[in-house]
Amino acid sequence: MSNSEKRNGLVDCAGKIFYNNALHDSVSDVRIPVINPATEQQVSEIASPTEQEIDKILTIANAAQKKWANTDAKTRAAYLHKIADSIEHANHQPVAEAMSLEMGKPYPEALGEIANVGPVFRYMAEMARDDGGHIAGTTQIGSFQYCRYEPLGVSVHIMPFNFPILLFAWTAAASLACGNAFVMKPAEATSISSLMFMDHFKVLPEGLASCITGNASVGSHLVASELTHAVAFTGSVAVGRRVNIACAEAMKPAVIEAGGNDAMIIAASADIDIAAAGSICAAFHLSGQVCTSAERFFVVDDIHDEFVEAFAKRAKALRIGHGLSKAEIGPVVNMAARDRIKNLVDKTVAQGATIVCGGKIPDGFDTGAYYEPTILTDVTDDMEIMNSEVFGPVAAICRVKDVDEAIAKANNSRFGLGACIFTNDFKEATKATELLQTGMVWVNNPMIDNDALPFGGAKMSGLGRELGREGLNAFRQSKMVIQDADPIMHDWWYPYPDSAFHPDAK
Repeated sequence: MSNSEKRNGLVDCAGKIFYNNALHDSVSDVRIPVINPATEQQVSEIASPTEQEIDKILTIANAAQKKWANTDAKTRAAYLHKIADSIEHANHQPVAEAMSLEMGKPYPEALGEIANVGPVFRYMAEMARDDGGHIAGTTQIGSFQYCRYEPLGVSVHIMPFNFPILLFAWTAAASLACGNAFVMKPAEATSISSLMFMDHFKVLPEGLASCITGNASVGSHLVASELTHAVAFTGSVAVGRRVNIACAEAMKPAVIEAGGNDAMIIAASADIDIAAAGSICAAFHLSGQVCTSAERFFVVDDIHDEFVEAFAKRAKALRIGHGLSKAEIGPVVNMAARDRIKNLVDKTVAQGATIVCGGKIPDGFDTGAYYEPTILTDVTDDMEIMNSEVFGPVAAICRVKDVDEAIAKANNSRFGLGACIFTNDFKEATKATELLQTGMVWVNNPMIDNDALPFGGAKMSGLGRELGREGLNAFRQSKMVIQDADPIMHDWWYPYPDSAFHPDAK
């Protein structure tokens, strides 16, 4: 193991879990190897704790949460600002390097992800401090009637590998701001960088922040446990369904973000160069391993060929390499993912699609989970690639006659996370924002998010929202309060007067 790997915490965090503001050796002897997808070599290992060990941490979290819930909103906000201060003043090179070595993310993108985390904590700190409930118009004179918000308890955050720190921060910041404790279960592929990042939570009172690594059984136990009270999950539809069922059985609130198969519409009025450049990022950012990646392209016939040419030219210029090299396209998360992507592309070609560029393992990359940025044309609705989440560097293009047909085809999907349109026609843009059946729509600027706006999908893409006021509400419950300062006898109380009964009553 290299000095760089040691410096990045791949050794220091091996076999550890985080609770009570410190890393601890797991008592479990189960270890899961951490494989660098660029080299196929093991760079570290993570623990998979026992149920007894997990329950011990959850008991600590529950005790800490009770004290935290009784902390005033101003003080809680100050703690969240301390987390943001720690993040914003830290050197993130070690965590970013670890993320690149664990799952192949290009180093600039790893740094960029972490840079967006601090503001999330600041936003949620002030939002929760400002919004603790509301007063309703009274139904009875002299009665004070209002709603107050209260925390749920201990929240569980089951994270994906693609944005392991940012997506965690979206829900963890909201949970803490509302008065909850949290336990993160990171993806196996990004557990080391997640453990390293937990250092920023040492500014909190002990017990509020925990990170438990491990396999799927760890996540299942956390979700099912009576010691947890809310769940935030980001991952596949199949696992998201199971999480949602488990939460429903326990009457436990859940935010489920289950991925997508996002549509990209290129209208005839679009600026071709801008649309092609934006589509490159939308389709190939993080090698296409983004839940809001543009995977299904609907290009209006009038500009189809011109767009494809410009799109392909930019795709061919992308550099391929490991996460710490000068490259835009790194490996996908593991060899199994690479093989799944390759098989799907091969099947699509066999069904009649045409490869414009890519469609293979890049030359000189016999080792590692690499796949070329791939553009396919002559794609039809009935092909599997149009009905499943590719989660790889593949753009499938379908030719359409106009924007109306593009919207109709875009909506013909079980997914509904996001969609994007490039157009210079205001009417087309407005129509797309109104008619696309998704939780998010981008016009001429794909994949942007905002801490103050809700993030989430429709259909099979999930339930609930992260970020914004809705993201805060996911981790608190409302309580109606009716308070009369001057007790009086009300005329509707028992006993009823005789005049109130049925005429034949005796």
